[in-house]
Order: sequence, then C-alpha cells, then structure tokens
Amino acid sequence: MDQEKVTVTLTAAAPAARLFAVLADPTTHAAIDGTGWVQEAVDRAPLTEVGQVFRVGMYHANHPDGAYQVANKVQVLDPPYAIGWLPGQEKEDGHLEFGGWTWRYDLASLAPSETEVTLTYDWSAVPQFIREYIQFPPFGPEHLTNSLHHLAELDSRP
Repeated sequence: MDQEKVTVTLTAAAPAARLFAVLADPTTHAAIDGTGWVQEAVDRAPLTEVGQVFRVGMYHANHPDGAYQVANKVQVLDPPYAIGWLPGQEKEDGHLEFGGWTWRYDLASLAPSETEVTLTYDWSAVPQFIREYIQFPPFGPEHLTNSLHHLAELDSRP
C-alpha cells in the first residue's frame, strides 16, 4: 500500500472474459464486495460504456444515514482487460458529485482458464475538505483481497 492507493492481485481459475462479465454486472457487486457495505444494485443494466452511471445501495454503521446510495460513473471499460468507476452521490436536484476515489479491476490472461486480477482502490484525487471527515482508506487491504476471493468464488458457479 502506498500513501494514495491500495492494490491487491490474485490469480483466478477462470477466463478473463467470464470474470469481466461478472464485474460488468452491477447485480453481482454485493456478492463481490469485501467490506460488506455494498447492498442491492439499484441500476441493474450491464456496464457497457464509459460515462455510464450505475447506482447501488450501501450500508455503513458510521454513515450519518446508515443506509445510503452511491452513484458510480464508469471511467474505464476495456473488455475483458479493465473496468473501473468513480463513486459519488446524487443530490436531490439530480446533480452528481464525486469524491475523488476510484475502484479499478485489471485482468490479464495467464492461460485459457487462468487470469491475474488486480484490484486498485485509489484516493489520490480526493480533495482536502473530504479528507477532513473521511479517513483514507476507510478499510484495510484485506477487504480488497476478500473482494478478489469473492469474485473468483462467484465465477466458479456451474
């Protein structure tokens, strides 16, 4: 872990295209999440383009509302090699505001049924005023490792 991002890597016994399809499906994100914060997908359509926004329900005991919603904007979409998004909040007027942290998965085929998956959580673009009330990272690196294990397990379904 460096000062502005956490990166973990795992080799999964699955083709990159299958893993990518799981990541591009917002309905799987709660099952993949290593923190337990991600709840049900609000927007259930597959991720197909940069700029697409998808919302997911969240729950965190330290959040002022407990349950809340995150609006994620797809920043990277390069099937089956990379997918990433910028989490934010949708204001009452529909305006989206983003905090500056990103999630990104990079997939590299090692063999037809073996893929190296790297998950990066990057908060280097978070402005100081947000850092004053949110500690970064808000979880330990084991949560990213858990996410990659969940991804590999989810893909191993028949």
